[in-house]
Amino acid sequence: MVRYEVTDGIAWLTIDRPEARNALSKDVREGLWAGTRRFVADDDAAVLVVTGAGDKAFCAGGDLKEMAETSLEVPPPDFLPQFGRNIDVPKPTIAAVNGVAYAGGFLLAQQCDLVVASDHARFAISEVKVGRGSPWAAPLSWLVPPRVALEILLTGDPLDAARAKAYGLVNHVVHACDLRDHTQSLARRIAANAPLSVRAAKQTAYLSAHHDLADAYDRAEEIWAPVYRSADAQEGPAAFRDKRTPVWKGR
Repeated sequence: MVRYEVTDGIAWLTIDRPEARNALSKDVREGLWAGTRRFVADDDAAVLVVTGAGDKAFCAGGDLKEMAETSLEVPPPDFLPQFGRNIDVPKPTIAAVNGVAYAGGFLLAQQCDLVVASDHARFAISEVKVGRGSPWAAPLSWLVPPRVALEILLTGDPLDAARAKAYGLVNHVVHACDLRDHTQSLARRIAANAPLSVRAAKQTAYLSAHHDLADAYDRAEEIWAPVYRSADAQEGPAAFRDKRTPVWKGR
């Protein structure tokens, strides 16, 4: 149901249930948990890409048939991995959105650090249309202007990829046939950088969501101090001086 593979230091976590638009069945959710934990522990993987099989859906959200059969009410905290909320993922993550990303599919894309979308991708928090909830959308008004967040949440209507990019929900929009190569190239550029600096940069970017400006500066100084003191911080300038490619040790 979920495949994990590493290509040139980039881990691809693929929901492989295209016949059900990659909906979040129990097996899929367990596969996402296993794949996320594997990536966090995988020293050979610098960046995680989350995507869906096929060309119609990234993930259509929860499996409504399964929800009806189990009479699911409030999903438990570990219903599926939410990066930075119920599992710490210090390395960068990218959503490669290859079709519809609705409800829980929107959640999966939202929680990734970067989003690359095919030009036919669609995004929606569609829970209001089926009487379900979306508490996981709490960070949305940090990602987009509050009035945009309200429209997305109140209508449940889908956004096309171009509009999602205009709002800042998507970094790049590409032709569907180019999605994997473009995402892999973006991930490789991240993976080529000093790993300690990359992880600290990710932490820094989220500080303003949790702290006021003065506290954010103080916390950023704490985050970056070990990076300044690392062997890689000496390797970078030395490689520049010697006109060679740096060899990062991650320490």
